[in-house]
Order: sequence, then structure tokens, then C-alpha cells
Amino acid sequence: MKKVTLPRHLRAETKKWVKKILNTYELEEHHHKLLFLAAECWDRISEAQERIAKEGAYFTDRWDCPKSHPALADERNNRIVFARLLRELNLSEEGPDNRPPGLKYK
Repeated sequence: MKKVTLPRHLRAETKKWVKKILNTYELEEHHHKLLFLAAECWDRISEAQERIAKEGAYFTDRWDCPKSHPALADERNNRIVFARLLRELNLSEEGPDNRPPGLKYK
């Protein structure tokens, strides 16, 4: 197997997860890119959760109206992308593929 260089900016915990995946599965080079993107999404989720824990999920604006913390949207969006990237990696060999059918082009 070709030596894989992990992105340097990943958190230590995320790097451990990526290494575990790389050691467990035989991935092709294009799968490495998907895995790294998933890892980056996970780090963004963690950052958003930390920010929300520190500042609260909601705040009151200057007009005294309740607002959602912007990090809530970041967390949600990265969760969606993370789940889709994991689905594309197809690391689980068990069970049926529950994805919606792909588009068929003529």
C-alpha cells in the first residue's frame, strides 16, 4: 500500500480515526480524498459544538428577538455532508444499500 499523508490541520482525535479507517480498509486513492473531506467535516462539527457549548445555542439580538447561533447551521450542514461522504465510502459491507436510486442518463 502506498504511504498516505494525512492533512496536517486535522485534530489529533480525527487523525486517529482516519488512520484506523486506512488500516482497516483497502481504499483507492480517490477514496482517500473522500475520507479526508469527511474528517474535515467532523472537525468542523466538533468546532461548532464547542462554540455552541461556550456561547449557547440561542441569543437575543439588539431588538430583543431570539436568534439561533450561526454555528448551529454549520453543525447541521457538516453533519449532512459527513453522512453523505461516509455513505459514498461504503465502509459497511452489511445490509442493503438504502440510498435513493441514481439518475440514469441516456
